[in-house]
Amino acid sequence: MNAILRKDADQIIKESIAAVLPDEAVRRTLKDYKPNKGRTLLVATGKAAWQMAKAAVDTMGRVDGGVVVTKYEHVMGEIPDVVCYEAGHPVPDENSFAATKKALELVENLSAEDTVIFLISGGGSALFELPRIPGEELQDITRQLLASGADIVEMNTIRKRLSAVKGGRFALACAPAKVLSIVLSDILGDPLDMIASGPAYPDSSTCAEARAIAKKYGLKLSADAGKLLDEETPKELTNVETHINGSVRELCVAAAASAEKLGYEPVFLTDQLNCEAREAGSFLASIHKSHTSSGKSVAFIAGGETVVHLTGHGLGGRNQELALAAAPGIAGIPGAAIFSIGSDGTDGPTDAAGGYTDGESVAELSMQGLSVFEVLKNNDAYHALEKIGGLIITGPTGTNVNDVAVALLRTE
Repeated sequence: MNAILRKDADQIIKESIAAVLPDEAVRRTLKDYKPNKGRTLLVATGKAAWQMAKAAVDTMGRVDGGVVVTKYEHVMGEIPDVVCYEAGHPVPDENSFAATKKALELVENLSAEDTVIFLISGGGSALFELPRIPGEELQDITRQLLASGADIVEMNTIRKRLSAVKGGRFALACAPAKVLSIVLSDILGDPLDMIASGPAYPDSSTCAEARAIAKKYGLKLSADAGKLLDEETPKELTNVETHINGSVRELCVAAAASAEKLGYEPVFLTDQLNCEAREAGSFLASIHKSHTSSGKSVAFIAGGETVVHLTGHGLGGRNQELALAAAPGIAGIPGAAIFSIGSDGTDGPTDAAGGYTDGESVAELSMQGLSVFEVLKNNDAYHALEKIGGLIITGPTGTNVNDVAVALLRTE
């Protein structure tokens, strides 16, 4: 491993994540908040829910009750007058259902003078869920979608029709109270009806689109689930005010600024990366090949969210697959490295945020008796990267604004 490149990568990761933590953005939104005559309640869901809720309560001073629903091991302490729950992700579990039920109970029988502060971050689709079909079936449908390679918009188009809170239904449950929604976007283009499946935003997707997605991926649905795909979601909500306070573009800008401080010329490629992780890795490696003789230190930056098509039974995540898939393309290139991370600090069902490879990685893997092709075929990037020190582990970051991949080319 190239120690200098790995050190640069770690610094870029640290500084770019710090720039998109939700605390300050939540404070900006709420610093001039004037409560109505009634109660102020708080509901927060997603991987950054605890962090956002803590910032909100610190800013407002107090709330009259609240519920936080976040991923396991993401609660970092008590918040006054707020009950925190941990639940399943990316597949909802019984704790997801129980915590969401508590949130719905909190907002029952509100008046027009009450306000619900609703904090949303990525992961909310699994965490904030009360299914309209048996929980086991919803879990099975979620697993089918995850394994199919469906993108997040397609997944949410299906899931919101099977839910009692998605697709604007949570805002309806709060009515006539006002809902002040603060959103940390984890979907390309910031479509508010798709982030966490839009619990407090009118749904733009249609029943026809849901049916087409089910057909495209050959989803196995019960008769009851099939009927729900034909039941339209709310198209208008009059009690909601929404603010977006973070996105993948900000993550890319921060990565570029950090790389520039280290002497790299930042080149912004896209904040709309949306393809198979292996294809993205191969693409970034091909960019390296075109610039190795430029004589300049360059950082190519791509933000977005790739997908993984499962072909094996190993352990990994989309960012780890991207980094590993890039390794053959940069093998033997001095000063070349590619890394990719999930801004929330978790990549797939692992404790890693992503992966790192450089020009020495293929040789190091070969010494371990490992073939990149065979590892990717088994979707086992985690264990391969672990053997060569290529895992990036940050722990839960408290934010979630998609992923960023960076291809570094350093000249001495």
